[in-house]
Amino acid sequence: MDFDAVIVLGPQGSGKSTQGRRLAEELGFAYWGMGGILRKILEQGGALAAKVQSIKEGALLPDETIIEVLGDRLLALPPRQGVVFDGVPRRMGQARFLIDFLKNHGRAVPVTVFIDVPREVSRARLAARAGAENRADDTPEGIAERLRSYEETMQPVMEYLKKETRFIGIDGQPPVEEVAKRVDAALGIVESSAKEQ
Repeated sequence: MDFDAVIVLGPQGSGKSTQGRRLAEELGFAYWGMGGILRKILEQGGALAAKVQSIKEGALLPDETIIEVLGDRLLALPPRQGVVFDGVPRRMGQARFLIDFLKNHGRAVPVTVFIDVPREVSRARLAARAGAENRADDTPEGIAERLRSYEETMQPVMEYLKKETRFIGIDGQPPVEEVAKRVDAALGIVESSAKEQ
């Protein structure tokens, strides 16, 4: 493989976290789930936890806080440890910091896997999840606002990553297994497995 970092992006309900976790396991990479990392920081307490506290109210954290978390936790990774990023970058400041950090620490050009679904599919999947999980933040109004915010903030991030990474777009509408096959084929995982046999 010619990469050691994968950034998995997609709108809410696209299945990006499912694919991110699966990819990390399949590749033997660390899984960087931003939501989980922030929750661990909250549990540990301290000065950084106080800054992260606002996510309990569902607010997006300022770039400075996310960048502080990124810098701290990335330095703790072994230099050759591959990593799959899920939930970051969400804004331009985070994107620039992450790409610069990877470049400055001798990493290969990252791969961005963008799992795309139309807004109506996102909305339907989030509504179904809300019903199954009884999530308070998945009201019709909340879902519409989150999707609007995502589209607004992610557009410049996507354009930046198209220039700075190997960018792969994947249709996220088929079943999970089919999306997984397409992701693996795009990353060359299928071919490399076949060669080894």
